[in-house]
Amino acid sequence: MTPRLYQIKAVDSLRSGSILCGGVGSGKSYTALLYFWTKEMDGIRKGSEYVVPSKNKRKDLYIITTARKRDTGEWEVECASFGIGTVKDSPIKVTIDSWNNIQKYLNVKDAFFIFDEQRAVGSGTWAKSFIKIAKANRWIMLSATPGDTWIDYIPVFVANGYYKNRTAFMREHVVVEYAYGKYPKIKMYLNEHKLNWLRNQVLVDMDYAKETKRHQYWVKSMYDPTLYSIVWKRRWNVYEDKPIENLPELFMCLRKTVNQDNSRIDILTDIVKLHKKAIVFYNFDYELDILRKYCKDRRIVYSEWNGHHHQMIPESDAWLYLVQYTAGAEGWNCISTDTVIFYSLNYSYKIVEQAMGRIDRCNTPFSDLYYYFLYSSSSIDHGIKKALDNKKTFNEKAFMEKHSKI
Repeated sequence: MTPRLYQIKAVDSLRSGSILCGGVGSGKSYTALLYFWTKEMDGIRKGSEYVVPSKNKRKDLYIITTARKRDTGEWEVECASFGIGTVKDSPIKVTIDSWNNIQKYLNVKDAFFIFDEQRAVGSGTWAKSFIKIAKANRWIMLSATPGDTWIDYIPVFVANGYYKNRTAFMREHVVVEYAYGKYPKIKMYLNEHKLNWLRNQVLVDMDYAKETKRHQYWVKSMYDPTLYSIVWKRRWNVYEDKPIENLPELFMCLRKTVNQDNSRIDILTDIVKLHKKAIVFYNFDYELDILRKYCKDRRIVYSEWNGHHHQMIPESDAWLYLVQYTAGAEGWNCISTDTVIFYSLNYSYKIVEQAMGRIDRCNTPFSDLYYYFLYSSSSIDHGIKKALDNKKTFNEKAFMEKHSKI
């Protein structure tokens, strides 16, 4: 594989401790390996082949990625471009594992780590393990969405030595107030000029000009206002015939009344007539049951990726790939279709953007990509759509506060 100009520029800007930031499908994996090969090991490329560095320059390579990317072997394919892999006879020792197992590598030293997808946020086990590993090794991180708030950058800033620990960062930059007397809430950040400067030190943006054009269609479905009103106004669980006990149950029922409407199947049918191959994203198991029945009744070839099944994309002239948002919004790609259908809306803009990126790859043969969002005129769908339009995550509590005032 021949690197593109924007990838070469990114490699020249990277250093240990950087976050390689590029849109979904921009080729971050290959760029990270190119940096490891040419900058960390002084390796060279002759023609289309990469020459193995001398033994005194070689380093063990550890790639911490999503469980799906590890299981589907996507990193193995990328490594193969450099003639390396996880096999015993590889000239470079390569270990590929998921973030779930990051603690297995706490004692590794003097190696090179690629942390794929930003998971080192907060103050939990993954963040603490990341910091310990980063301080004993050379590393870079890959992310399409590196952070929404300054808090998200704390582990990276600490790993780079900008702050001694999380407490030092909080003491210098964060003003906290306590809601209802005991719950901490960030009121404001101090000295953001410094924080912006530090972020610019670690972020390396890939100047990737997309060659694809995204076409987004918001298709309005129907819903039963009477049933919706019973749930919303009377707080009644129409599916279990009992009073609704809490906020999560209320929103689950509201969404179910909307997402189960038969009009969504009619819309899906019309889309499938136009696009013979499509990825369908959904949220809930009851939606999966509807989609399964739809495919079986119409003898449509389909496969699934969710918490129950990890099946590959079908290989036929017409198919549907049913993907649950949480299980499959990231860590894989598909260049055999130009269409994604969002059967129901997801709360998170980040997840939706990741899901859209499954077909928007730098090696896709399609120049035009089609995205269909199914939504109703219900207040819940309107609220989610508004959050996504503003590139934010839908907040149930804020929604309730707004509508209670109304």
